[in-house]
Amino acid sequence: MNAVSWLNSEAFIVFGQHIKWADMIGNLIGLAALALGWRRSIWTWPAQLLAGAILFTAFASAHLSGSAGKQLVVIVVALWGWQAWNRGKQQAQDGSLAVRFATWRERGVLIGAAALGTLAVGGLFTLFPSLSWDPWPDAYIFVGTIVAMYAQAKGMVEFWFAWLLVDLVGVPLNFANGFAFSGFVYIIYGALVLWGMRDWWLRTRTPALEGATA
Repeated sequence: MNAVSWLNSEAFIVFGQHIKWADMIGNLIGLAALALGWRRSIWTWPAQLLAGAILFTAFASAHLSGSAGKQLVVIVVALWGWQAWNRGKQQAQDGSLAVRFATWRERGVLIGAAALGTLAVGGLFTLFPSLSWDPWPDAYIFVGTIVAMYAQAKGMVEFWFAWLLVDLVGVPLNFANGFAFSGFVYIIYGALVLWGMRDWWLRTRTPALEGATA
């Protein structure tokens, strides 16, 4: 058995749900990546990259093209975000990432990009049903993840709101498509997102400790 086959094999069954190794390992690493993002650690990006690579094998094997494609985007954006944070252009005095709220213009761009992107990707999945079993939720998660990671790379507090909106659809979608561990972890993601949102929000209220904005 090769590594890909092993990752897509069954790890165990809990509450009648079949848990796959890739689903479990990828999401545990993703959970760690979210916690690192909360702490504004640059290690959030390599963790997201690794989680994306593992989850890609899981979703691709289940023919969930939107979710699999999302992981490819996660890998690309993680590389970009890693580079952006590593350049050190948004450093606070304590050496951590300086965070901020997006401007109203930036919020409009994020919302517009999310809406148009979801319509475009959802339309593509509808025209080619073989690409996804759940075209519109899959498209929503695909685009929402891109928007969230972009906002994270820019140090915007709004990235937490974007992740929360992705979670609201991601939980039922993963349970419905046999990725129970993803569903359970998305629930934990929700709690971490709320805590992380509070931490970043409070950071924006202490400008004396923060450096230049993006």
